[in-house]
Amino acid sequence: MEVSTTAEAIQPAEMPRPQLVRLVLVLGAMTAFGAMSIDMYLPAFPSIAHDLHVPLGTIQLTISAFLFGSAVGQLFYGPLADRLGRRKPLLIGLALYVASAVGCASVHSAEALLVWRVIMAIGGGAGMVISRAVVRDLYDTAEAARMFSLLMLVMGAAPILAPMLGGQLLLITGWRGIFMFLGLFGLASFFAAALFLPDSLPPERRIKRNFTQMVSIYGHLLHNRSYLRYAIALGCVAGANFSYISGAPFFFMEQHGLSPQHFSLFFGVNAFGLIGASQVNRRLLRHFSPQRITKTAFIINAAAALLLTATVLTGTGGFVLHVILLFTSLCMTGLLYPNITALAMAPFDRAAGSASALLGTIQYTIGASAGALVALLNNGTSLPMTATVAACGVAGSIAVTGFIRSSSAHIK
Repeated sequence: MEVSTTAEAIQPAEMPRPQLVRLVLVLGAMTAFGAMSIDMYLPAFPSIAHDLHVPLGTIQLTISAFLFGSAVGQLFYGPLADRLGRRKPLLIGLALYVASAVGCASVHSAEALLVWRVIMAIGGGAGMVISRAVVRDLYDTAEAARMFSLLMLVMGAAPILAPMLGGQLLLITGWRGIFMFLGLFGLASFFAAALFLPDSLPPERRIKRNFTQMVSIYGHLLHNRSYLRYAIALGCVAGANFSYISGAPFFFMEQHGLSPQHFSLFFGVNAFGLIGASQVNRRLLRHFSPQRITKTAFIINAAAALLLTATVLTGTGGFVLHVILLFTSLCMTGLLYPNITALAMAPFDRAAGSASALLGTIQYTIGASAGALVALLNNGTSLPMTATVAACGVAGSIAVTGFIRSSSAHIK
Protein backbone atom coordinates (compact mmCIF):
# COMPACT_ATOMS: atom_id res chain seq x y z
CA MET A 1 0.00 0.00 0.00
CA GLU A 2 1.30 3.46 -0.77
CA VAL A 3 0.77 6.77 0.86
CA SER A 4 -0.07 9.82 -1.18
CA THR A 5 2.59 12.48 -0.83
CA THR A 6 1.14 15.00 -3.23
CA ALA A 7 -0.05 17.57 -0.69
CA GLU A 8 1.51 20.94 -1.31
CA ALA A 9 4.01 22.03 1.32
CA ILE A 10 3.55 25.54 2.67
CA GLN A 11 6.85 27.31 3.21
CA PRO A 12 7.15 29.62 6.24
CA ALA A 13 8.17 32.46 3.92
CA GLU A 14 4.74 32.29 2.30
CA MET A 15 2.86 32.53 5.59
CA PRO A 16 2.23 36.03 7.03
CA ARG A 17 4.31 36.51 10.16
CA PRO A 18 1.32 37.12 12.52
CA GLN A 19 -0.28 33.90 11.28
CA LEU A 20 2.99 32.00 11.74
CA VAL A 21 3.39 33.35 15.28
CA ARG A 22 -0.17 32.31 16.17
CA LEU A 23 0.42 28.87 14.67
CA VAL A 24 3.63 28.37 16.66
CA LEU A 25 2.02 29.52 19.91
CA VAL A 26 -1.11 27.39 19.51
CA LEU A 27 0.73 24.24 18.41
CA GLY A 28 3.47 24.86 20.99
CA ALA A 29 0.86 24.98 23.74
CA MET A 30 -0.58 21.68 22.49
CA THR A 31 2.81 19.97 22.59
CA ALA A 32 3.44 21.33 26.11
CA PHE A 33 0.44 19.57 27.69
CA GLY A 34 2.54 16.62 28.81
CA ALA A 35 5.28 18.67 30.49
CA MET A 36 2.82 21.11 32.05
CA SER A 37 0.64 18.32 33.42
CA ILE A 38 3.60 16.45 34.93
CA ASP A 39 5.97 19.17 36.12
CA MET A 40 3.63 21.80 37.53
CA TYR A 41 2.32 19.77 40.46
CA LEU A 42 5.65 18.17 41.45
CA PRO A 43 6.29 20.71 44.25
CA ALA A 44 2.87 19.86 45.71
CA PHE A 45 3.49 16.12 46.24
CA PRO A 46 3.99 16.38 50.04
CA SER A 47 0.90 18.58 50.43
CA ILE A 48 -1.27 16.26 48.33
CA ALA A 49 -0.07 13.20 50.27
CA HIS A 50 -0.79 14.94 53.58
CA ASP A 51 -4.27 16.11 52.60
CA LEU A 52 -5.30 12.74 51.12
CA HIS A 53 -3.72 10.80 54.03
CA VAL A 54 -1.54 8.54 51.89
CA PRO A 55 2.22 7.90 51.60
CA LEU A 56 4.20 10.07 49.21
CA GLY A 57 4.86 7.04 47.02
CA THR A 58 1.14 6.75 46.29
CA ILE A 59 1.08 10.28 44.89
CA GLN A 60 4.17 9.50 42.82
CA LEU A 61 2.07 6.83 41.10
CA THR A 62 -0.03 9.61 39.58
CA ILE A 63 2.90 10.34 37.23
CA SER A 64 2.89 6.73 36.05
CA ALA A 65 -0.90 6.94 35.67
CA PHE A 66 -0.51 10.02 33.47
CA LEU A 67 2.21 8.41 31.33
CA PHE A 68 0.09 5.29 30.90
CA GLY A 69 -2.93 7.37 29.93
CA SER A 70 -0.83 9.34 27.44
CA ALA A 71 0.62 6.22 25.82
CA VAL A 72 -2.78 4.56 25.40
CA GLY A 73 -4.92 7.65 24.85
CA GLN A 74 -2.98 8.94 21.87
CA LEU A 75 -3.94 5.84 19.90
CA PHE A 76 -7.60 6.89 19.86
CA TYR A 77 -6.99 10.29 18.29
CA GLY A 78 -5.06 9.10 15.23
CA PRO A 79 -7.95 7.36 13.43
CA LEU A 80 -10.39 10.07 14.53
CA ALA A 81 -8.16 12.85 13.20
CA ASP A 82 -7.70 11.09 9.85
CA ARG A 83 -11.44 10.47 9.44
CA LEU A 84 -13.00 13.61 10.98
CA GLY A 85 -10.26 16.16 10.37
CA ARG A 86 -7.97 17.78 12.93
CA ARG A 87 -10.23 20.28 14.71
CA LYS A 88 -13.08 18.14 16.07
CA PRO A 89 -10.95 15.51 17.86
CA LEU A 90 -8.66 18.26 19.17
CA LEU A 91 -11.53 20.27 20.67
CA ILE A 92 -13.09 17.14 22.17
CA GLY A 93 -9.77 16.21 23.78
CA LEU A 94 -9.21 19.71 25.14
CA ALA A 95 -12.72 19.77 26.63
CA LEU A 96 -12.00 16.42 28.32
CA TYR A 97 -8.72 17.80 29.64
CA VAL A 98 -10.45 20.81 31.20
CA ALA A 99 -13.11 18.63 32.85
CA SER A 100 -10.48 16.24 34.23
CA ALA A 101 -8.39 19.10 35.65
CA VAL A 102 -11.46 20.24 37.60
CA GLY A 103 -11.93 16.63 38.67
CA CYS A 104 -8.35 16.45 39.99
CA ALA A 105 -8.88 19.67 41.94
CA SER A 106 -12.03 18.24 43.56
CA VAL A 107 -10.85 14.80 44.70
CA HIS A 108 -10.86 13.57 48.29
CA SER A 109 -9.00 10.29 47.76
CA ALA A 110 -5.83 9.13 46.06
CA GLU A 111 -7.78 6.56 44.06
CA ALA A 112 -9.96 9.28 42.55
CA LEU A 113 -6.86 11.35 41.75
CA LEU A 114 -5.32 8.39 39.90
CA VAL A 115 -8.47 7.95 37.81
CA TRP A 116 -8.73 11.64 36.95
CA ARG A 117 -5.02 11.76 36.04
CA VAL A 118 -5.53 8.97 33.49
CA ILE A 119 -8.50 10.87 32.04
CA MET A 120 -6.43 14.07 31.96
CA ALA A 121 -3.71 12.27 30.01
CA ILE A 122 -6.24 10.95 27.51
CA GLY A 123 -7.61 14.46 26.99
CA GLY A 124 -4.20 16.09 26.72
CA GLY A 125 -3.08 13.44 24.25
CA ALA A 126 -5.22 15.10 21.59
CA GLY A 127 -2.96 18.15 21.53
CA MET A 128 0.22 16.10 21.30
CA VAL A 129 -1.08 13.91 18.45
CA ILE A 130 -2.80 16.55 16.38
CA SER A 131 -0.06 19.19 16.65
CA ARG A 132 2.35 16.79 14.90
CA ALA A 133 -0.28 15.89 12.31
CA VAL A 134 -0.96 19.57 11.53
CA VAL A 135 2.74 20.23 10.94
CA ARG A 136 2.90 17.23 8.60
CA ASP A 137 -0.20 18.49 6.75
CA LEU A 138 1.40 21.87 6.09
CA TYR A 139 5.13 21.23 5.59
CA ASP A 140 7.60 19.02 3.76
CA THR A 141 10.27 17.12 5.70
CA ALA A 142 12.94 19.82 6.09
CA GLU A 143 10.42 22.58 6.79
CA ALA A 144 8.59 20.32 9.24
CA ALA A 145 11.86 19.80 11.13
CA ARG A 146 12.28 23.60 11.32
CA MET A 147 8.72 24.00 12.58
CA PHE A 148 9.21 21.30 15.24
CA SER A 149 12.34 23.19 16.32
CA LEU A 150 10.25 26.35 16.69
CA LEU A 151 7.67 24.45 18.74
CA MET A 152 10.41 23.39 21.13
CA LEU A 153 10.81 27.04 22.14
CA VAL A 154 7.37 26.76 23.72
CA MET A 155 7.50 23.09 24.67
CA GLY A 156 11.01 23.34 26.11
CA ALA A 157 10.10 26.25 28.36
CA ALA A 158 7.43 24.19 30.12
CA PRO A 159 9.79 21.98 32.19
CA ILE A 160 11.63 25.12 33.33
CA LEU A 161 8.67 27.35 34.16
CA ALA A 162 6.07 24.79 35.28
CA PRO A 163 7.71 23.70 38.58
CA MET A 164 8.44 27.32 39.53
CA LEU A 165 4.90 28.41 38.73
CA GLY A 166 3.52 25.38 40.56
CA GLY A 167 5.58 26.26 43.63
CA GLN A 168 4.22 29.80 43.69
CA LEU A 169 0.64 28.66 43.16
CA LEU A 170 1.10 26.19 46.02
CA LEU A 171 1.84 29.10 48.36
CA ILE A 172 -1.15 31.12 47.17
CA THR A 173 -3.89 28.63 46.36
CA GLY A 174 -2.77 25.23 47.66
CA TRP A 175 -2.34 22.16 45.47
CA ARG A 176 -5.94 22.23 44.22
CA GLY A 177 -5.26 25.63 42.69
CA ILE A 178 -2.50 24.09 40.55
CA PHE A 179 -5.02 21.79 38.88
CA MET A 180 -7.47 24.65 38.45
CA PHE A 181 -4.71 26.58 36.69
CA LEU A 182 -4.12 23.59 34.41
CA GLY A 183 -7.85 23.64 33.68
CA LEU A 184 -7.62 27.31 32.73
CA PHE A 185 -4.60 26.53 30.55
CA GLY A 186 -6.65 23.86 28.80
CA LEU A 187 -9.61 26.23 28.41
CA ALA A 188 -7.41 28.95 26.92
CA SER A 189 -5.94 26.38 24.52
CA PHE A 190 -9.46 25.29 23.57
CA PHE A 191 -10.49 28.81 22.57
CA ALA A 192 -7.15 29.51 20.86
CA ALA A 193 -7.54 26.36 18.76
CA ALA A 194 -11.18 27.15 17.99
CA LEU A 195 -10.37 30.70 16.88
CA PHE A 196 -6.94 30.49 15.27
CA LEU A 197 -6.34 26.92 14.10
CA PRO A 198 -8.17 26.09 10.85
CA ASP A 199 -8.51 22.44 9.93
CA SER A 200 -5.38 21.47 7.99
CA LEU A 201 -6.98 18.31 6.57
CA PRO A 202 -9.75 19.22 4.10
CA PRO A 203 -12.65 16.77 3.58
CA GLU A 204 -11.35 15.49 0.24
CA ARG A 205 -8.12 14.24 1.89
CA ARG A 206 -9.78 12.46 4.82
CA ILE A 207 -9.78 8.67 4.97
CA LYS A 208 -13.30 7.36 4.40
CA ARG A 209 -13.15 4.06 6.28
CA ASN A 210 -14.95 2.59 9.27
CA PHE A 211 -13.27 2.62 12.65
CA THR A 212 -12.05 -0.99 12.42
CA GLN A 213 -10.39 -0.30 9.08
CA MET A 214 -8.88 2.88 10.48
CA VAL A 215 -7.36 1.02 13.43
CA SER A 216 -5.89 -1.55 11.03
CA ILE A 217 -3.64 1.25 9.77
CA TYR A 218 -1.60 0.79 12.94
CA GLY A 219 -0.73 -2.72 11.77
CA HIS A 220 0.57 -1.36 8.47
CA LEU A 221 2.55 1.31 10.29
CA LEU A 222 4.21 -1.31 12.49
CA HIS A 223 5.24 -3.21 9.37
CA ASN A 224 6.77 -0.10 7.79
CA ARG A 225 10.39 -0.51 8.90
CA SER A 226 11.42 3.01 8.01
CA TYR A 227 8.66 4.45 10.21
CA LEU A 228 9.29 1.91 12.96
CA ARG A 229 13.02 2.61 13.22
CA TYR A 230 12.39 6.34 13.57
CA ALA A 231 9.63 5.70 16.12
CA ILE A 232 12.00 3.51 18.15
CA ALA A 233 14.72 6.15 17.83
CA LEU A 234 12.34 8.84 19.12
CA GLY A 235 11.43 6.53 22.00
CA CYS A 236 15.14 6.21 22.79
CA VAL A 237 15.45 10.02 22.89
CA ALA A 238 12.50 10.16 25.29
CA GLY A 239 14.07 7.31 27.27
CA ALA A 240 17.28 9.30 27.69
CA ASN A 241 15.36 12.33 28.91
CA PHE A 242 13.07 10.39 31.28
CA SER A 243 16.12 8.57 32.67
CA TYR A 244 17.80 11.89 33.30
CA ILE A 245 14.71 13.33 35.00
CA SER A 246 14.41 10.23 37.18
CA GLY A 247 18.07 10.19 38.24
CA ALA A 248 18.96 13.90 38.24
CA PRO A 249 18.06 14.60 41.90
CA PHE A 250 20.44 11.88 43.09
CA PHE A 251 23.14 12.81 40.56
CA PHE A 252 23.26 16.47 41.58
CA MET A 253 22.21 16.50 45.24
CA GLU A 254 23.39 13.13 46.60
CA GLN A 255 26.48 12.38 44.52
CA HIS A 256 27.72 15.93 44.08
CA GLY A 257 26.22 17.54 47.18
CA LEU A 258 24.29 20.40 45.54
CA SER A 259 21.54 22.17 47.46
CA PRO A 260 17.95 22.00 46.11
CA GLN A 261 18.36 25.59 44.90
CA HIS A 262 21.56 24.81 43.01
CA PHE A 263 19.96 21.65 41.65
CA SER A 264 17.13 23.75 40.18
CA LEU A 265 19.73 26.04 38.60
CA PHE A 266 21.61 23.21 36.87
CA PHE A 267 18.34 21.52 35.87
CA GLY A 268 17.30 24.78 34.22
CA VAL A 269 20.66 25.20 32.47
CA ASN A 270 20.33 21.75 30.93
CA ALA A 271 16.80 22.56 29.78
CA PHE A 272 18.00 25.82 28.22
CA GLY A 273 20.75 23.85 26.47
CA LEU A 274 18.17 21.54 24.93
CA ILE A 275 16.09 24.52 23.76
CA GLY A 276 19.17 26.27 22.38
CA ALA A 277 20.20 23.19 20.43
CA SER A 278 16.72 22.96 18.89
CA GLN A 279 17.13 26.49 17.56
CA VAL A 280 20.63 25.76 16.24
CA ASN A 281 18.95 22.91 14.38
CA ARG A 282 16.97 25.41 12.30
CA ARG A 283 20.25 26.86 10.99
CA LEU A 284 21.85 23.46 10.46
CA LEU A 285 18.93 22.42 8.27
CA ARG A 286 19.95 25.12 5.77
CA HIS A 287 23.13 23.15 5.07
CA PHE A 288 22.51 19.54 6.10
CA SER A 289 19.71 17.01 5.70
CA PRO A 290 17.63 15.91 8.70
CA GLN A 291 19.03 12.39 8.27
CA ARG A 292 22.64 13.55 8.55
CA ILE A 293 21.94 15.77 11.56
CA THR A 294 20.11 12.92 13.29
CA LYS A 295 22.90 10.38 12.78
CA THR A 296 25.61 12.80 13.94
CA ALA A 297 23.62 13.98 16.96
CA PHE A 298 22.96 10.40 18.09
CA ILE A 299 26.65 9.51 17.84
CA ILE A 300 27.60 12.54 19.98
CA ASN A 301 24.74 11.82 22.39
CA ALA A 302 25.80 8.20 22.89
CA ALA A 303 29.53 8.98 23.06
CA ALA A 304 29.07 11.64 25.76
CA ALA A 305 26.79 9.36 27.81
CA LEU A 306 29.20 6.41 27.48
CA LEU A 307 32.11 8.58 28.64
CA LEU A 308 30.02 9.83 31.55
CA THR A 309 29.14 6.24 32.50
CA ALA A 310 32.80 5.25 32.34
CA THR A 311 33.84 8.09 34.65
CA VAL A 312 31.08 7.23 37.13
CA LEU A 313 31.92 3.51 37.01
CA THR A 314 35.66 4.07 37.55
CA GLY A 315 35.27 6.96 39.98
CA THR A 316 37.34 9.27 37.78
CA GLY A 317 36.60 12.82 36.74
CA GLY A 318 35.10 15.52 38.87
CA PHE A 319 31.89 17.50 38.97
CA VAL A 320 32.84 19.79 36.08
CA LEU A 321 33.60 16.91 33.69
CA HIS A 322 30.42 15.08 34.70
CA VAL A 323 28.27 18.15 34.12
CA ILE A 324 29.89 18.89 30.73
CA LEU A 325 29.34 15.33 29.49
CA LEU A 326 25.75 15.26 30.73
CA PHE A 327 25.03 18.67 29.23
CA THR A 328 26.50 17.59 25.87
CA SER A 329 24.41 14.43 25.78
CA LEU A 330 21.20 16.25 26.68
CA CYS A 331 21.79 19.08 24.19
CA MET A 332 21.84 16.55 21.37
CA THR A 333 18.24 15.62 22.16
CA GLY A 334 17.32 19.16 21.13
CA LEU A 335 18.56 18.25 17.64
CA LEU A 336 17.04 14.78 17.67
CA TYR A 337 13.45 15.49 18.65
CA PRO A 338 12.48 17.75 15.72
CA ASN A 339 14.40 15.87 13.03
CA ILE A 340 13.29 12.36 13.99
CA THR A 341 9.67 13.49 14.31
CA ALA A 342 9.77 15.05 10.83
CA LEU A 343 11.47 11.99 9.30
CA ALA A 344 8.99 9.58 10.88
CA MET A 345 5.98 11.59 9.68
CA ALA A 346 7.33 12.40 6.20
CA PRO A 347 5.88 9.46 4.19
CA PHE A 348 2.35 9.92 5.53
CA ASP A 349 -0.16 12.39 4.19
CA ARG A 350 -3.76 11.34 4.76
CA ALA A 351 -2.72 8.94 7.56
CA ALA A 352 -0.69 11.58 9.41
CA GLY A 353 -3.01 11.46 12.43
CA SER A 354 -2.53 7.72 12.91
CA ALA A 355 1.22 8.02 12.30
CA SER A 356 1.44 10.79 14.90
CA ALA A 357 -0.62 8.83 17.44
CA LEU A 358 1.44 5.65 17.21
CA LEU A 359 4.64 7.71 17.26
CA GLY A 360 3.57 9.33 20.54
CA THR A 361 2.55 6.00 22.06
CA ILE A 362 5.89 4.37 21.24
CA GLN A 363 7.72 7.47 22.48
CA TYR A 364 5.93 7.52 25.84
CA THR A 365 6.11 3.73 26.30
CA ILE A 366 9.87 3.51 25.79
CA GLY A 367 10.50 6.77 27.63
CA ALA A 368 8.46 5.82 30.68
CA SER A 369 10.00 2.33 30.75
CA ALA A 370 13.51 3.76 30.75
CA GLY A 371 12.65 6.17 33.56
CA ALA A 372 11.15 3.33 35.61
CA LEU A 373 14.25 1.21 34.95
CA VAL A 374 16.45 3.85 36.57
CA ALA A 375 14.31 3.69 39.70
CA LEU A 376 14.29 -0.13 39.76
CA LEU A 377 18.08 -0.35 39.34
CA ASN A 378 18.77 2.20 42.07
CA ASN A 379 21.96 1.10 43.84
CA GLY A 380 22.96 4.26 45.65
CA THR A 381 25.00 5.62 42.73
CA SER A 382 24.21 7.58 39.57
CA LEU A 383 25.29 4.61 37.42
CA PRO A 384 21.70 3.46 36.66
CA MET A 385 20.90 6.91 35.24
CA THR A 386 24.07 7.33 33.17
CA ALA A 387 24.04 3.73 31.90
CA THR A 388 20.39 3.97 30.84
CA VAL A 389 20.97 7.28 29.07
CA ALA A 390 23.95 5.72 27.28
CA ALA A 391 21.99 2.59 26.35
CA CYS A 392 19.20 4.72 24.88
CA GLY A 393 21.75 6.70 22.87
CA VAL A 394 23.39 3.56 21.48
CA ALA A 395 20.05 1.91 20.66
CA GLY A 396 18.78 5.06 18.94
CA SER A 397 21.99 5.40 16.95
CA ILE A 398 21.68 1.80 15.76
CA ALA A 399 18.07 2.39 14.70
CA VAL A 400 18.80 5.44 12.54
CA THR A 401 22.09 4.33 10.99
CA GLY A 402 20.49 1.53 9.00
CA PHE A 403 20.92 -1.61 11.07
CA ILE A 404 17.15 -1.86 10.78
CA ARG A 405 16.50 -1.84 7.06
CA SER A 406 13.91 0.60 5.84
CA SER A 407 10.89 -0.52 3.91
CA SER A 408 9.21 1.14 0.96
CA ALA A 409 5.75 0.12 2.15
CA HIS A 410 3.54 3.09 2.86
CA ILE A 411 -0.08 3.65 3.75
CA LYS A 412 -2.68 5.00 1.45
